[in-house]
Amino acid sequence: MNIHEYQAKILLKKYGVAIPEGHAAMSVDEAVKAAESLPGPLYVVKAQIHAGGRGAGHFKDASDDKGGVRLCKTTDEVRIAAEAMMNQVLVTKQTGPDGKEVQRLYVTDGVDISKEYYCSVVLDRASSRVTFMVSTEGGMDIEEVAESSPEKIHKVSVDPATGILPFHARKLAFALGLTGDSNKSAVKFFMALYKAFVELDASIVEINPMIVTEDGGVMALDAKMNFDESALFRQKEVADMRDETEEDEKEREAHKYDLSYVALDGNIGCMVNGAGLAMSTMDIIKLYGGEPANFLDVGGGADKEKVTAAFKLILSDPKVKGVLVNIFGGIMKCDVIAEGVVAAAKEVSLSVPLVVRLEGTNVDKGKEIMANSGLPIIAADNLADAAEKVVEATQKAVKAA
Repeated sequence: MNIHEYQAKILLKKYGVAIPEGHAAMSVDEAVKAAESLPGPLYVVKAQIHAGGRGAGHFKDASDDKGGVRLCKTTDEVRIAAEAMMNQVLVTKQTGPDGKEVQRLYVTDGVDISKEYYCSVVLDRASSRVTFMVSTEGGMDIEEVAESSPEKIHKVSVDPATGILPFHARKLAFALGLTGDSNKSAVKFFMALYKAFVELDASIVEINPMIVTEDGGVMALDAKMNFDESALFRQKEVADMRDETEEDEKEREAHKYDLSYVALDGNIGCMVNGAGLAMSTMDIIKLYGGEPANFLDVGGGADKEKVTAAFKLILSDPKVKGVLVNIFGGIMKCDVIAEGVVAAAKEVSLSVPLVVRLEGTNVDKGKEIMANSGLPIIAADNLADAAEKVVEATQKAVKAA
C-alpha cells in the first residue's frame, strides 16, 4: 500500500526522523493558511500524488511547465502555485501519459541546503535482510545512478538478529563522506529510519533527497513509503492513510474480495489460481502473439462469490476482447470455478470469446457444468492449447468489431 509524502513524514517524524515543518492542504485557501503558519520566508508547494518525478513533471493544459514542486517567496506566490496545481492533472514519468489529478497539496518551510544525498531502506530478498542503499547523487532517480555510476551506490545490510547497531549507521555516514556534526546527525537519522521501517511493516522507505543543511543537520526533504498489505491488520494508523482515489478502480474492487489483481495494457483477460500459474499464463499468451489485459489470482480457496466477482472484474475492462480461465484444481475445486464463471457470464451477458482450461479436483464435474451452461465456452485440453485458442478467438473478435 502506498501513502502520500506528507503522510510518510508524519509517521517518520514520530520516530525521530528530522523533516522540514509543513502542512497538508485540501484546497487553495488551506495551502495559503499553511504557508502563513510557517516561519518563511521561503515556502515549497508540492503536489501530492502516488508517483515520483513530480518536480520534473508537467500539468496537462497548463500555461507553464513549472511542474508539481514549486518554490515560493510570498504567500501570494503560494496561492498562485496552489491554484495552478489543485484539481489539475499532473503527468510524470511514473504516471504515464494519462497523469493523475492533484487533490492534495503539501506546503513546507524552505530549507537552506548544503548537499543532497539519496537514501532508501528495502528488504533484500536475496540476503533476507533489511538493507540500506545510500548515494551521494541525491535528487536523481536511483535507476539512473545504478546505470551510469553504480560505484556511487553503497549498501549496508542489517542482521535481523541484532537489528541496526551504531556501526551500521556510521558506515553509511562515512560512505557519504559525512564528518563532524553531519556525521552524528546522519547516524541518528539512519537509526530512526530503520526503526520506522521495521515497526511500521514497511516494504520500502525512500528519502530522495536526504539533505545536509547549512548548520550540518540531516533531514528528509522528500519521503516515500510503501507497506506490506498483509501486515495492515496490525498497522491501523497506516491503514487509515489509504487514499482510494489514487488507486485503480478495478484494483480497489479486487481488494474488497481479497483478489490479487493488476491491470495491464493488453486485451486478453486472465483468471487463474496461483501467482506462479498466473505468470506462466501471461507468458504463454504473449508467446502465441497475444497481450494479457491483467494479472488476476483468485487464490487457492476461492468460493463461488469470489470467482463471480473476479470474472465480472475482468469483463468490466472495456479493453478486454477475450478471456482465458486457467485453473488447476487442488484446494480450489474445478466445479466451484465453473459455477462462478457461468453465473458471472450470464449476469453480465458475455459478449467476448471465453476459453477455459480446467485440470485437477472435480475436473469432470466442472467441464460438465460448462458444457450444460448454454454459453459459447471454448474448452481447452492444456495450457498451450488454451493460449492458442484465446489468442486466435480474440484476434477474430477484434477484426469483426
